[in-house]
Amino acid sequence: MKSSKELQIIVDSPGALSPIAALADIPEEDIWLAKQKSARTRRAYKLDVQHFMRTLHIKSYDELRQVDHRAVIAWERIMREIDEAEPSTIRRRLAALSSLFKHLKRHHYVEFNPVAEVERPAINRREGSTLAFSRAAAAKLLNTPAEDSVEGLRDRAILSVGLQVGLRRAEIAALSVEDLHQNRGFDSLRIVRKGGRRDALAIHPNVAQRIRAYLDGPMFRPLSHNRKGQEARRHMDPDAIDRVLRKHAAATGLTRGYSAHSMRATFITTALENGATLDDVQRAAGHAEPGTTKLYDRRGYNPEKSASFFATY
Repeated sequence: MKSSKELQIIVDSPGALSPIAALADIPEEDIWLAKQKSARTRRAYKLDVQHFMRTLHIKSYDELRQVDHRAVIAWERIMREIDEAEPSTIRRRLAALSSLFKHLKRHHYVEFNPVAEVERPAINRREGSTLAFSRAAAAKLLNTPAEDSVEGLRDRAILSVGLQVGLRRAEIAALSVEDLHQNRGFDSLRIVRKGGRRDALAIHPNVAQRIRAYLDGPMFRPLSHNRKGQEARRHMDPDAIDRVLRKHAAATGLTRGYSAHSMRATFITTALENGATLDDVQRAAGHAEPGTTKLYDRRGYNPEKSASFFATY
C-alpha cells in the first residue's frame, strides 16, 4: 500500500502524465488508506490489512477483492485460536478490513463486504482496560521530577498536563507555546483533537505555572538530537510521552502496566469523583460519546472494599 506522502509526491511531481491521470492509476485500496486523517490510523490499518493478506497468502489486490466471508472467518479463527491475539486486537483488525471493503463497495469495486456478517469477539464495554493511578500515587508522581533541571521541569509540566487536563499523549506532544493563552481571565490550552478538530480548555493554575516554568520553543521538546539533521526545536514523539510517564512511575514504585493513557484515566476518574458532570468531563476528554468517557471511569473499582479483606482466619 502506498502512503499518503507517496500519493502527494504523485500529485506534486511534474511528468509525462498529468496528476489526474497518475492518480487514476493508484489502486483504490491505497486511496482508502490515504483518506484516513490520522497518521497512526493509516499505519495501523495498513498493518492490519497486510496481516490479513499475509495470513491467507493473498498476493495482490485483485485476489483481495475476491475473498468472501469464509476467508474472514478463517482469519478470525487463526488470530483467536492459534495466535491467541487479544479480543481488542481482533476487533481492531476486523474493523480495519471492514472499513476497506465498505470503501471498495461504495466505489463499486466489490459487490459486498465480507466482514459484515463475521461475529466479532466481545469486549468489556462498561470499563476499559487502562490502569489508573490512585490519588496518592498521582500526587506523588506529579512531584517526582526534579525542579532544578530542564528535563525535570519539562517532565513536571508533561505529567501535570496528563493528570490535570487529561489529554491524549499525541495531544500533549503536539502542543506549542502559543497554545497556552488566556480566555475570559482563565489560563487555557488550544488542542488539536483526533481527526484534526480544534478545541480549547481552561486549565488548573498549577498546570499553567508548571508550563510557564519550562516554556521556550515547542512546548515539550526532546532533550537531544537522536538523528543527524533533525530539527532542534521539533515536537516530541507521542511515544516519548509514554517513556516520561513510565520513568517517573517506576521511580515511585509503579513498574508494570502503566502508560501515558493512565494519566487520562486518572484525570477522568478524579474529576468525576470530585463532582464534575459527565458532560463536562466528556468535553474535556474530547470524546464524541459519553459511553467512551465512562470506559475510563474507575470509580466502580474499590479494592479496599474487596471481600477478600474480610476473609480473615
